Amino acid sequence: MAKLTTYMDILNRTSSIVIVLVQPAGPLNVGSVARLCANFGIQELRLVAPCCNPLAIGSKQMSVHGLSILKNAIIYPDLFSALADCNNIVACSGRIDSSDFSTYSPAESLSWLLSGPTDCCSAIVFGREDRGLSNDELSLAGRVLKLVTRCEYNSLNLSHAVAIVLYELTQTYQTSIPVKSAQTNKGPATCLELEGFINDAKNLLLKVGFLYPHTSSARMKQVRAFLKRSRICGSEVALLRGMVRHLHWATKDHHSS
Repeated sequence: MAKLTTYMDILNRTSSIVIVLVQPAGPLNVGSVARLCANFGIQELRLVAPCCNPLAIGSKQMSVHGLSILKNAIIYPDLFSALADCNNIVACSGRIDSSDFSTYSPAESLSWLLSGPTDCCSAIVFGREDRGLSNDELSLAGRVLKLVTRCEYNSLNLSHAVAIVLYELTQTYQTSIPVKSAQTNKGPATCLELEGFINDAKNLLLKVGFLYPHTSSARMKQVRAFLKRSRICGSEVALLRGMVRHLHWATKDHHSS
């Protein structure tokens, strides 16, 4: 298997990966993560509704040579907005509150992340310091990465978790083979494209009685999960969405006649 061993190889691969922090509460952690991004060649940091001032003095001091990444970090109101343009998404979690999600090791999750075309936008998501990511947020990811620690105390400091995952990412690079973008190898649909189809399909299935309001969210999580596993591309999602919309119009005409 081909190996990527040079600094430029690694830098080229990380240029399309973004780090997303959901509601970070500690400015020191935010600054430390910006520094880690610089350490490992990550060029973009995204913050979802931060509960602190990302540009506080302590944050800037901790960022060191990652100060430019910190200053250029984009703030989003919610996780979906932060991931709208992303094709491959890994969510990191120390604990899972539901059996609905399969979890993967860092090597398994990051190999999956790197197996898509190199020009696709990929994201690694980290949750809140005190309670991680919600089940709805986890459902946006194609893989849930679990960092295994002692069960007596399974909560890692945010910046420490990021450091472990980014180190594992660089190790995974060395045994991965990049997939070049081509007409025959289109990248997965973005989060925005996929969620648009999921919402349209949910509305149609509620309308025709296939789904019930009290179970619709759980059922559509299953649909979202297998679509993400299949890495359906944008043109395929557009085809499915067109079919759903046509069926919606047909049922509307049927009921009005």
